[in-house]
Amino acid sequence: MKQKTHSGMKKRVKVKKSGNMMMKKSCKNHLLSNKSKSQKKADSKGMAINKANVKKIRKMLPNS
Repeated sequence: MKQKTHSGMKKRVKVKKSGNMMMKKSCKNHLLSNKSKSQKKADSKGMAINKANVKKIRKMLPNS
């Protein structure tokens, strides 16, 4: 039987050409007036997913 892609994970994770997985950082939706410009700029780049979790995520995204 064909394995299905986990639709929630598909929306949260982007796989780069190099194979790295990137995820959006938290704390970017509200209370932005209290945060510094540098903090907001650093959050916009996203973050690499921890190597301990990559194996689990690859199972959820079989076609990536």
